[in-house]
Amino acid sequence: MEHRGKAIIRIALIVVIITGIIGYSFFQSRNLIKGPQIILKNPETGTTLAHPLVAIEGTAQNISFITLNDRQIFVDNDGNFKEELLLSPGYNMWEIEAKDKFGRIVSKKIELVLQGS
Repeated sequence: MEHRGKAIIRIALIVVIITGIIGYSFFQSRNLIKGPQIILKNPETGTTLAHPLVAIEGTAQNISFITLNDRQIFVDNDGNFKEELLLSPGYNMWEIEAKDKFGRIVSKKIELVLQGS
């Protein structure tokens, strides 16, 4: 009877360890599963500005390549980016596009209006 109890404890311990390994693996791969992400911090789309110089700021996660209107931009070690742009009078639209190493693409559009200059 004592031998049977030890066998049940061993099996339970093995199941817990395997479940832990699988759970940890899933937790670590969550960013790969999510794909690329772009989080814009500044400015908000639809904003009307009085000055033509604007800084586009944000964070990109899980990316291998990022562009702003088809021009490559760069991120720091934390995924932050900041690009200064000169707006034309009236309506302006910019597109940020990011790609991950699996070819998945995500994009965000920024629409800004520069009041008459």
